[in-house]
Amino acid sequence: MTQPRIFPLGDHAITVSLGNSIDEEINRRVFSIFCYLKKQSFAFILDVIPAYASLLVVYDVMCIRNTGVKNSYDYMHDLLKNALQQAPHIVSEPRKISVPVCYHESVGPDLATLSQEKMLSIDKIVEIHSSRLYRVYMLGFLPGFTYMGKVNDRIAMPRKAVPNKTVRAGSVGIAGTQTGIYPVDSPGGWNIIGRTPLKIFDAHSDHPCLFEPGDQVKFEPITMDEFLQHQSNYVN
Repeated sequence: MTQPRIFPLGDHAITVSLGNSIDEEINRRVFSIFCYLKKQSFAFILDVIPAYASLLVVYDVMCIRNTGVKNSYDYMHDLLKNALQQAPHIVSEPRKISVPVCYHESVGPDLATLSQEKMLSIDKIVEIHSSRLYRVYMLGFLPGFTYMGKVNDRIAMPRKAVPNKTVRAGSVGIAGTQTGIYPVDSPGGWNIIGRTPLKIFDAHSDHPCLFEPGDQVKFEPITMDEFLQHQSNYVN
């Protein structure tokens, strides 16, 4: 594992970097630091944002200085060095979330292309994609957009050279060895292989994002009839 680096990002944020790769062990360590900082409930920490292999911490400079500390960055640097030592002892049991997905060409417009490119039947693609437990590495791009991995190499597919102007909310896509779900209608370049009726993001909810980093997700195939049955309950 790469030696951790701690460096500033502007005048009130600091980053801990553990590398530059999609690696579950590294991401678990990032998540343990995230859990450690959240558990401490430091009043001067405004936000903690985990990514694949790094963690961004936004802090209140004046809140720290009001305690008599002269250099807020040095203070945060030392705090994060300590967090790196303490965090491995913080273990959080991941949530397991089942996600129903309709893998049908009417809601998975890139299934046929993926099938042709990989020389696999659509049924085989569905079987491969839904047979694995995926880790939510991070949220980003859009509020609640999930970056999950890793997909089986047999169905891994690069992003499209030309993104679609509109991808419907709930669309399940593949980009490289990642899979994810679009939380709202938006442009996007991932290869869409299905759609879930679950509401992934609700701005009016106390907990707007359905998923959190560290969650484990299992996709469960459903029929088009089942999708249509539930769609009105979950998707705008």
